[in-house]
Amino acid sequence: MDIWLLIKAFILGLVEGLTEFLPVSSTGHLIVVGDLIGFHNDGRVFEIAIQLGAILAVVFEYRQRFTSVLTGLTHDRKAQNFVLNLFVAFLPAAVIGLLFISKIKEYLFNPITVATMLVLGGLVILYAERREHQVRIHDVDDISWKDALKVGCAQVISMIPGTSRSGATIIGGLFFGFDRKVAAEFSFFLAVPTMVAATFYDIFKHRDLLSTDDLPMFAVGFVTAFLSALVAVRTFVRFVSNHSYEVFAWYRIAFGGVILATWYFGWVSW
Repeated sequence: MDIWLLIKAFILGLVEGLTEFLPVSSTGHLIVVGDLIGFHNDGRVFEIAIQLGAILAVVFEYRQRFTSVLTGLTHDRKAQNFVLNLFVAFLPAAVIGLLFISKIKEYLFNPITVATMLVLGGLVILYAERREHQVRIHDVDDISWKDALKVGCAQVISMIPGTSRSGATIIGGLFFGFDRKVAAEFSFFLAVPTMVAATFYDIFKHRDLLSTDDLPMFAVGFVTAFLSALVAVRTFVRFVSNHSYEVFAWYRIAFGGVILATWYFGWVSW
């Protein structure tokens, strides 16, 4: 195995883990960074696979919550509502994804689309934070199936690379009256069925591209994504408990603006 390929896998695993649960678009960052470092080894399959490492970090971090839900599923009303809400929120993206994901990947997975959506998403976050925010929901268990469906519809927008799955669901939650921490945590929980389904679907669909020779590369990316996502999730929850999302909005606008500027002036051939 080429050592430089393993280094690239480490870099992308780090990028995935640090950005998956922040409202800055992990897919967008993977596309841009992958393009910059010249990662072309069936990159889309690799990128989807390492997302599983990041998702497992959420499962590990909230293992007590998931365990209590599983053990109480037959008799605990809160556990049943929790699973129902995740299922309802998962459905819109699942349906739209099955119908259109191939076309989305074919036409929209490029740095310019990513940069444009980073900037637009940043502006939306600024608007969401500066509008009058009326909080109705202070705990994940207070979310109704109708609220979950609204967040699920917001998640559909994140299929456009650069939008950010977590950004769409978190900011959607803010618009629908969620407390900041609740919006972040529900986004984390929703990521589990959404990304696990997407990961296994994509791996199965492109199984002919997989090779045992790629196992070291996948392992490096997977472990790196898991560890860095664990750090990101813990830090992010503490941060949003006392701060707004505006810093992420300005980061998106700056990052997207740099990409668009280098493309416009011909400094980088994206």
